[in-house]
Amino acid sequence: MKTKGKVTGIVSNLVSVEVDGPVAQNELCFIDLEGVKLMAEVIKVNGNTASTQVYESTRGLKVGDPVEFEGRMLEVTLGPGLLSSNYDGLQDNLATMKDVFLKRGEYTSPLDSEKIWEFKPIAKPGDKVAAADWLGEVKEGWMPHKIMVPFSFNGEYTVKSVAAAGNYKIHDTMAVLTNEKGEEVKVDMTQKWPVKVAIEGYKEKPRPYKIMETGVRAIDTLNPIAEGGTGFIPGPFGCGKTVIQHAIAQQAEADIIIMAACGERANEVVEIFAEFPELVDTRTGRKLIERTIIICNTSNMPVAAREASVYTAMTIGEYYRAMGLKVLLLADSTSRWAQALREMSNRMEELPGADAFPVDLSSIISNFYSRAGVVVLNNGNTGSVTFIGTVSPAGGNLKEPVTESTKKCARCFYALSQARADGKRYPSIDPIDSYSKYLEYPEIEEYFSKRISPNWVKNVYKAKNIILRGKEAHDQINILGDDGVPMEYHMRYWKSELLDFIILQQDAFDAVDCQSSLERQEFMLNKVLEICDKQFEFDRFEQCIEYFKNLINIMRQMNYSAFKSEDFNKYLKQLDKTLEENGK
Repeated sequence: MKTKGKVTGIVSNLVSVEVDGPVAQNELCFIDLEGVKLMAEVIKVNGNTASTQVYESTRGLKVGDPVEFEGRMLEVTLGPGLLSSNYDGLQDNLATMKDVFLKRGEYTSPLDSEKIWEFKPIAKPGDKVAAADWLGEVKEGWMPHKIMVPFSFNGEYTVKSVAAAGNYKIHDTMAVLTNEKGEEVKVDMTQKWPVKVAIEGYKEKPRPYKIMETGVRAIDTLNPIAEGGTGFIPGPFGCGKTVIQHAIAQQAEADIIIMAACGERANEVVEIFAEFPELVDTRTGRKLIERTIIICNTSNMPVAAREASVYTAMTIGEYYRAMGLKVLLLADSTSRWAQALREMSNRMEELPGADAFPVDLSSIISNFYSRAGVVVLNNGNTGSVTFIGTVSPAGGNLKEPVTESTKKCARCFYALSQARADGKRYPSIDPIDSYSKYLEYPEIEEYFSKRISPNWVKNVYKAKNIILRGKEAHDQINILGDDGVPMEYHMRYWKSELLDFIILQQDAFDAVDCQSSLERQEFMLNKVLEICDKQFEFDRFEQCIEYFKNLINIMRQMNYSAFKSEDFNKYLKQLDKTLEENGK
């Protein structure tokens, strides 16, 4: 029998409920508002009073309104048909909504129950299986979609029968399993899983050991992110966070892209909806949207659903990971999720932490980031969820609590600089403040040794040092003037500028320069470092400036030419000739 209750207090979307039976933390309930059922989640239990956050507007709600508890947590429905969909944080399909605006109490089915799928069996009768093992496969667009033993199943099961190859709907029985007690269980193509609980069903979760190529030089060369790794992009408004995310989504070495627009402005989300269907997948030549899922909760949607949206996105990511696929999850922005947490914490009158955020903000963010990673499945295949979040600190302050808390758990830090954005140096990733801890991993170093060269990591640190010394020289030139410093300072500064223009800066809107392969990045970095190692002789600093500007122009033309093409080789010869004229 379901626990019932009645409303005793309302503070915006925080509703206190007096209950007549047991309720659990994170349990779902529905509040009856004149026949309209409003979904809410239990966030605190104290005796016979439950504090609930309502995922809808609570306008018109009164003390005494009835409440019914569901006995389950907020769940997502998992199955074929998720790709190319646009959902809100509660997994309501935005495409099937009847009106332009979301109505209160209107919840839609996330999957099309009438669509026909072509099924191919993988498991055979008599096979021993456990949670997350593969029973069969359907084609979702052109992506293989595995039908699995539901994640909620405990222990070992025996396959009694598997459906023959053919066409089925998602709720048709695909397999019959028997448990250790001999009871039969039917399995269809769908399953449900609570969003706040991490999906397991794998043998082990090793440390990330290989790089996820993004095609963005400022990331791949200087601060690489691992496959199954975590990173975040903080930066003030207008610094290019969304453009970087689009570039990564379009070019990254991932099978599935999940975009979680969490509390973003409505116009920015519309931009995602408008642009993503037009983006072409550079690896396959197909539309990027075919392997993308968008979870959307704009800033004018109910605040509680912001929190739900990031968990919904991560759970769907873990589901595809269990199929042995590489998933890239992009969240924009986790600051607004943290603001939703702050609002709820303040309404519950909890002890505030820094900037009134919850005291346990760090642990909430850490627990979420820890769900990313690479896993070895029961059948020996590997899958991964790589998570990159953006943070929108107020006024670009990188010392505020959300940025600081995220720094503790994310392994890559891509700080966007207002100064670089103002100077039109895109992507505006600050090479000095940003870092990747994956460069310190012996597994990653070994991967680079095999994939590129044994000296790669050493060269990356060398490049970082050149940039740092160049900044110091620039500061000296600014203080003492062009004539007040030795020629060495000018050369040091212009060598760092060469590295900046050729390696760090990239044109996201150029057909060639938008994506840079690792082979190309290795060639260009070695070329730039080779120039930086040379000693030049100049009589006047004007000569030095002119000479390096010429080098930069030639190498930028190389960046805009297809790798090892006729044009590329022409500019390479021109570069070598210029270097012969001056330099030892």
